[in-house]
Parts: sequence; structure tokens; C-alpha cells
Amino acid sequence: MTQMTPPPAQPGPSGPEAEPPFLSLHTTVVLLTALVLGLVVGALTVLTGVPVAGAVLAGLSAAGSTVPVMRSLIGQPRRRSDP
Repeated sequence: MTQMTPPPAQPGPSGPEAEPPFLSLHTTVVLLTALVLGLVVGALTVLTGVPVAGAVLAGLSAAGSTVPVMRSLIGQPRRRSDP
């Protein structure tokens, strides 16, 4: 015999509110994009024959400089207006 589990209860308006995420989706996308671009620049720098320490510095500077650019290119999500 199988038992049916009831669906989870939805908290009401007076119920406990959910904890906000540690990082917003916008921040996560910007930082991950900067990380990927920094890794690409670092890998391409290593392939040119530069020492690894120089490639790491190139990747870090590329990642750091892309954060403000990505932040302005990837806009904040629009807030939905609930009717």
C-alpha cells in the first residue's frame, strides 16, 4: 500500500519570510563572466610563452577590469509589478 505525501504548505502573508540569497543572480552572472574571461586571458597568455606568474597577473587584471564593464552591460533585472 502506498502513502501519498501532502504538498508542502505555502507560508501565508504573516508566515516566516524566506532568507534572501547570499548573492543576487545579477552579481553571480557578472562574477562568473569575469572569472571565465580571466581564465581565458590567463590561458592565452601562458600559450604565448610568458611565465605562469605573468599569466596569472594578466588573468587577474583582465577579470578585475571586466567586472565594471559586465556590470554595466548586464543590466539589473526588472522588477515585476504584481497586480
